[in-house]
Amino acid sequence: MTDSSVLVDLVNARLAKLIAEQRERFEGISRELDAVFGHARRFTAGGKRLRAQFCAAGFRAMGAADAPALPDAAAALELFHAAALAHDDVIDRSDTRRGAPSTHRAFEAHHGASGWAGDGARFGEAAAILVGDLLLTWSDDLFVAACAAVDPTAAEAARGEISRMRVEVTLGQYLDVAEEHAWPTVPVGERAERAITIAVSKSARYSIEAPLVIGARLAGADDERVDAIRAFGTPLGLAFQLRDDVLGVFGDAEIMGKPAGDDLREGKRTYLIARFSDRSSDAEREWFDARLGRDDLDEATVAELQRRIRGCGALDDVEAEIARLLGEALTALDSAGLDAASRGMLERLARRTAARDY
Repeated sequence: MTDSSVLVDLVNARLAKLIAEQRERFEGISRELDAVFGHARRFTAGGKRLRAQFCAAGFRAMGAADAPALPDAAAALELFHAAALAHDDVIDRSDTRRGAPSTHRAFEAHHGASGWAGDGARFGEAAAILVGDLLLTWSDDLFVAACAAVDPTAAEAARGEISRMRVEVTLGQYLDVAEEHAWPTVPVGERAERAITIAVSKSARYSIEAPLVIGARLAGADDERVDAIRAFGTPLGLAFQLRDDVLGVFGDAEIMGKPAGDDLREGKRTYLIARFSDRSSDAEREWFDARLGRDDLDEATVAELQRRIRGCGALDDVEAEIARLLGEALTALDSAGLDAASRGMLERLARRTAARDY
């Protein structure tokens, strides 16, 4: 395994093999399960495999040679991510994911095409929750296999890291849901800090820092080396999430795989929106908040919301914060004591992650 493209191919193959094995083992229960296995295969296919790449980078940065544990651990993280997306799309009422119907919408369509009785939307949501749970189970299975292939002490440390990651993501998701309802009661001056707290716990750590640290732990890294790599991963993870927030409002629909401005329709209270609150007048905030989170926003209204975010300087604020966080991450990388090849690999990943223009 010498580069990211080879890693991506290995992860894709591992996921395809796992789902095929599970299908062969359980499809005899009922033909209705064809829809479950078929969607799981489609939903987990492709993608940039960002978490897999950072897991491999953490492993290699410790000077470890690639090992059988690495594809299983990387694939486990990608399955966890897929499960989180399936559940998140239900919570956010998202219609699309990666240019295709989100999981609950796909099963809603399956309900309709099958001519079944009852509420198709409700069936779709229930199916998406269960598919997400299934992906989580498979993620656990793969991570158990990865840990069995390394030193027991390293395995125990890695299990501790993935446990922390899973708990923190779940709690961060709760905070995100709560914030949507609490937003009108939150003082304007506190909104940005709360948005950062949610971004870190819900996404930033599990997207970058946790995969890095899990990879390092599987390679046998001690606490000192983990602290060094965490100092790089933490600010980079937040930069990643802030970039994601910008793309959720301003990103190209063809690249993002969902309608432009979808985060505005979903009412996500991100750091970008908090900076708008800081910079706008009471009347502007009232106008904006009355539209944020409405799923019937037309393109003209989305464009006007985007114009106001740009016009008040909120977008510039977020871009400046992304640049600052990237700088902090690269400074930490300079102090991490890594060999030149590992440092170069992580810097390239960092710059691509913060820019998200790939």
